[in-house]
Amino acid sequence: MRVPPARGAASLASSRAAAYHERMSTLAEIEKAADALSPEEKERLILFLATRLRSEGVRTPAPRTFTRAQLDAWIAEDEADLRTLKREG
Repeated sequence: MRVPPARGAASLASSRAAAYHERMSTLAEIEKAADALSPEEKERLILFLATRLRSEGVRTPAPRTFTRAQLDAWIAEDEADLRTLKREG
């Protein structure tokens, strides 16, 4: 996943700031505001926060890796579940 340039994250913050004039100071307030974001804005927010954490020296979790066998097994399970749902539905 590509991390957008900092200016993209800043524009997200400034566009939201225009709509929300009161200062958000608690995590609960920030979480509530994040709930109102579109899926695309939430993705941008996550990337923005990850970039900030890295720049502050916080170690973020390494990306998870899966074997082809694991992925194939999950896909097969999902497809079997879909067939079951279609038969029952």
